[in-house]
Amino acid sequence: MKKVIKYIVIALVLVVLVGTFVFLYRNSKPAEIRYQELAVRKRDIALTTVLTGKIVPRNEVNIKPQINGIIAEIFKEAGQMVQQGEVIARLTVIPDMNSLSAAQSRVRLSEINLKQAKTNFEREKALFEKNLISAEEYEKVGQQLSQAQEEYAASQESLEVIRDGVSSKNATSSSTLIRSTITGLILDIPVKVGNSVIQANTLNDGTTVATVANMNDLIFEGQIDETEVGSLYEGMPLSITIGALKDYTFDANLEYISPKAVESNGANQFKVKAAVKVDSEHVIRSGYSANAQIELEKKEGVLSVPESALEFVREDAYVYIRQEDGTFNQTRIVTGLSDGVNIEVKEGLSEGDIVRGPRIIEDDLTEPDTTDETESQETETAGEQE
Repeated sequence: MKKVIKYIVIALVLVVLVGTFVFLYRNSKPAEIRYQELAVRKRDIALTTVLTGKIVPRNEVNIKPQINGIIAEIFKEAGQMVQQGEVIARLTVIPDMNSLSAAQSRVRLSEINLKQAKTNFEREKALFEKNLISAEEYEKVGQQLSQAQEEYAASQESLEVIRDGVSSKNATSSSTLIRSTITGLILDIPVKVGNSVIQANTLNDGTTVATVANMNDLIFEGQIDETEVGSLYEGMPLSITIGALKDYTFDANLEYISPKAVESNGANQFKVKAAVKVDSEHVIRSGYSANAQIELEKKEGVLSVPESALEFVREDAYVYIRQEDGTFNQTRIVTGLSDGVNIEVKEGLSEGDIVRGPRIIEDDLTEPDTTDETESQETETAGEQE
């Protein structure tokens, strides 16, 4: 019985040893290298670039007051339509004390002159009625009275404007009423009742009371790098996508290319503009981020191969062409235009040739991506002998 157990133990040890050697032998064998096979074929290749920018109104106006003052009333809100000349807000005037004192002094002086002119006129009138003075002298005194009356009225009106911001004779065109200069949508009213505002002058841009824009005339504003601006021209078609509006893309035409570059993050950028066609089914707001795709160059029906099949040695490009015996032979090619996925082949390949693509990873459960109408299939061992 002891001998039987002994033989069983020895047999188990031998089985374990043999199994271990078999397992190690199999794992020590080099893994089979497999590659995709890609077909050389003719296709259209287009070089495109994407511009980042935003949607803005072509005509956006900042409404500013004509005088200094304090906001007394606001009649409109952001998002409302406003017509040209329509009142947006009303001011309470803060008069300048020097100007106010000068205006009051002018009123008093003109009143004194008016009283003296009336006295002179009454005296000359009595003499004229007695034929003691000529008609010429009488008319001259009457003219002086009229001038004194006009000066008195003008001084009073000037005082009202300085003190109240409006005169009794021109109440409809009061400078205390802030009116829209264009017809459009109010984008923003950055002030509130009680805020002090100032008029524009040589030293200050003035306070913006409201921003109004015509939202039926929008443009795309973006920037393009100096390396690509040479391929652009006015009227060039482009496709615009707005990030806030999913699955909404529309065509536009380039209408402006800046003649001067602006430095941005160490690179020279040129501003470009394109007209936006407003769709009544979509609400486009000012400031929406947008991307514009422009086709810089396109070639139709050219021989091409996926870029993943290329290997570069210094400045030369190479591919591996499949031979009749299943091996691959390295061949130098001359390339042309690329769209980032496929590249034009000018020399070195013929239509229908099969070239070696990227290596197939066995652990990857997903089939390799060979889109763009490229015929792709798994091959047998590449058989590349060092």
